[in-house]
Amino acid sequence: MGSDLSLLAGSPGSLALLGAAVILLGIILRQVVSYQIPGPPAQSFWSGNLMQFIARDGEAFQKHVALDYGPISKLNGLFGEPILYVSDPLALHTMLIKEEHNFQETDEFLGNHDTTYFGTKTDELLGPHHAKQRKLLNPVFSVNNMRAMLPLFHELGCKFREAIRARVQDGPQELDMLAWLARVALELIGQGALGYSFDPLVTDRADPYGEALKSLGPELDSLMILRKVAYLSEPLPRWFRRAFLKLFPPGTRVHSIVQTLDTLDRSAKDIYAAKKRASKQGDAEMMKQVGQGKDLISILLRANAAADPTDRLPDDEVVAQMSLFIMAGLDTTSNALSRILTLLATHPDHQQKLRQELLEARAADGLPYDELNRLPLLDAVIRETLRMANKDTVLPLSTPIRTTDGKFMNAIPIAKGSQFVIGFAGSNMNKAVWGEDALEWKPERWLSLPATVTEARIPGVYSTYVVPSILLTLYRMTFSGGKRACIGFKFSEMEMKVVLSILLSNFTFEPSGKQIEWNVGVVWYPTVGKENNNPELPLKVGLYQPLTAH
Repeated sequence: MGSDLSLLAGSPGSLALLGAAVILLGIILRQVVSYQIPGPPAQSFWSGNLMQFIARDGEAFQKHVALDYGPISKLNGLFGEPILYVSDPLALHTMLIKEEHNFQETDEFLGNHDTTYFGTKTDELLGPHHAKQRKLLNPVFSVNNMRAMLPLFHELGCKFREAIRARVQDGPQELDMLAWLARVALELIGQGALGYSFDPLVTDRADPYGEALKSLGPELDSLMILRKVAYLSEPLPRWFRRAFLKLFPPGTRVHSIVQTLDTLDRSAKDIYAAKKRASKQGDAEMMKQVGQGKDLISILLRANAAADPTDRLPDDEVVAQMSLFIMAGLDTTSNALSRILTLLATHPDHQQKLRQELLEARAADGLPYDELNRLPLLDAVIRETLRMANKDTVLPLSTPIRTTDGKFMNAIPIAKGSQFVIGFAGSNMNKAVWGEDALEWKPERWLSLPATVTEARIPGVYSTYVVPSILLTLYRMTFSGGKRACIGFKFSEMEMKVVLSILLSNFTFEPSGKQIEWNVGVVWYPTVGKENNNPELPLKVGLYQPLTAH
């Protein structure tokens, strides 16, 4: 028997079969835990429900899972591997707050960061090293720094207003607002986070770094199912993996992504080096830079230099964080703003109510941070739009579920390595929590929340709901909650409030008459019709003309 095993060990094909057997054994063991939990049948043995869930037109299937199978359901992954869809409030609180250390990101997510994206290593995203990062980064994203950055946001918002006004001053025009919102979001995060200008807004200018950032998300969407197995190459040296990827010929999607990543890496290093030189020359030199030393990277540089040597982040890690942060905040903000404008265009009464609140507060003139955050309807519109494991453990449920064999469970045993979908769509559309009108867009619900919402203890950056329902990623929430909550949430929220304050105080928005479809992706995106794959949001935009009394 020993000699047979040694022969197997010398055969690459046998090793592959042995590896596959180990993977399938792990899947079978996890099936024992979750096979009785109800869920949709697998579409295929190879991909389970994954292709249904991540398909461009997967919104209907995702709603079907969220609404028709209860707060806990089972999806099928590759080769039938069970994936738990979790939207139960108590279970989410356990996963994101109480036992966060037991429910880390998947190897796929972590491996992709190392293998493909920004050069970070798995151990930099978990445990003590992640805590060290947060210790240094949390003060960078403090409210005081957000307050200091607000005048910059307002200045850029005014440039954006002039760019739109120049195109509609002779009468209402159809504009692709997704493209315009992507431009302003990139410039806001560029100047606010990196102290770098991508786009003058009032004129057209191509920037290689900006173009690379805007193209990476759609390119990665096209390889979503392949990224499921990318992490298997993690034991190999990074230089070897990158060299292998560069073997793909020009014209292929992989080659295009490699070129994009090279541009991101080179540009981030150049910007960081320039910032570091200016920082060493003192505050006077920093004031000459874009952002005048108030951008997040300049603040991080100063904090890093002042920190205890054991707490400092190495330069390559800061560079990786630069592109990671800007990628995380670019499409999420612009596409969320696109969804808000779409809803306001189709709900003109809400659009006018919000405009009236903004005009009365003179929000477009540049409100202080705390006053901007006290505008109730602006806050409600954003919140309402955003509403639409490492060891064996037990996941408690607030509501018992009925298993396929007719029994009831009020807790689920979870095997080490189990995979999850954080079911924020199911949580945000739960009628037991939000009421019978849970599927309706009603900003006014935030002006007087019912007890069922406030007592649900749903984790998230807002304490009363899981956000955001339109910004789906497969295994983790965009803003999340607890220790892994998005560190830049307040930054993104401030961007949205400034842009909406200026846009709605100066312009009106109406549907263009074209059918807009929202497509599933790493970040959901709009297109005209179901067949067109070009992200765009045409809206009819006009100058706001206040009614005068006669």
